[in-house]
Amino acid sequence: MGIRIARWLVTLLGLGSGYAVAYYGIDPLSTMLGVELTITDRTSILALVTVLGGLSGYAGSVPLLNSVWRGTAWAENKLEKMPIPDILSGVAGLILGLIINFLIADSLARIPWAGQFLPTASAMLLGYLGLSVGMKKREEIGGMIGGFIPRIRGERGTREHVGQVPKILDTSVIIDGRIADVVKTGFLDGPLVVPTFVLEELRHIADASDPLRRNRGRRGLDVLDAIQKLGTPHVQIMDRDIGGTDEVDAKLVRLAKMIKGRVVTNDYNLNRVAQLHGVEVLNVNELANSLKPVVLPGEDMMVQVIRDGKEQGQGVGYLDDGTMIVVEGGRKHIGEQVPVQVTSVYQTGAGRMIFAKPRLAPVRNDKVAE
Repeated sequence: MGIRIARWLVTLLGLGSGYAVAYYGIDPLSTMLGVELTITDRTSILALVTVLGGLSGYAGSVPLLNSVWRGTAWAENKLEKMPIPDILSGVAGLILGLIINFLIADSLARIPWAGQFLPTASAMLLGYLGLSVGMKKREEIGGMIGGFIPRIRGERGTREHVGQVPKILDTSVIIDGRIADVVKTGFLDGPLVVPTFVLEELRHIADASDPLRRNRGRRGLDVLDAIQKLGTPHVQIMDRDIGGTDEVDAKLVRLAKMIKGRVVTNDYNLNRVAQLHGVEVLNVNELANSLKPVVLPGEDMMVQVIRDGKEQGQGVGYLDDGTMIVVEGGRKHIGEQVPVQVTSVYQTGAGRMIFAKPRLAPVRNDKVAE
């Protein structure tokens, strides 16, 4: 029913257009041809052009309506995926462009020949430019507006504004799972941003045929669900198209630069790439290493020796936080918990490594274990 009514409306529009063209075009046509048209001729031309306009409207109503509906669906889909701040910034830019056009329209209208068309063309051009610039400069506009709020609200407002730097979660840090505990302790403030392309990568991992890879992906989805249930800080799913590349790491870096956020990851390569692009990185591995207890040479501790080391006679154990302890002469104590004394501590790219000797045993030179 709706389609039929729409087709009849388009047909009526065609009839009206045909009548208007014939009514206003008969006299110029008569003058151009140098022929004096009778009332009968005028009525016949008027009726013929009106009917042709109606037939054209009826015949073209289907493709016209399909084009309108496709355009409407496309615009609706884009608006649904577009963040509210982008829409507001675009509308603000559009209004500003139209205001500028209003101020200069009178001057444009005075230009000979083209004056009657220039205000309309100017309105379309300035409106489009305002809309485009407003959406592309959303972050700068938000920063300018947000910059006045802390001064008005005082010191409390300043603290709140500082904490609103978006933290963009990488796929690896979600799968790792420790980020949920970090969020739970309250050490991360501001919104946590999860891009849709990260969610898509998690979904592909969770649907993988390899059981280990599939379990990792499902664990990542469970961790993300647990973070969302905490409620604070707010988790924002960002659906933004980052064109130009299919690499997730490259998209993360570009998104961080666009929204002036920080990337949260435990991927060493992503860490380096982001830093080269001037993007701040919060590395969970670095956080974990910095929180390990400080051990000094000469301290005593109890160590469970679990395997032999690389060098002859060495035994290897681990602290509760995963720090490796190389025990000189500890191979004969594998499976035992023995008292040891720390002889030296080394910081490596993979973390901290401690060398020790059984208490009251002779000191040997430090050697690196596997």
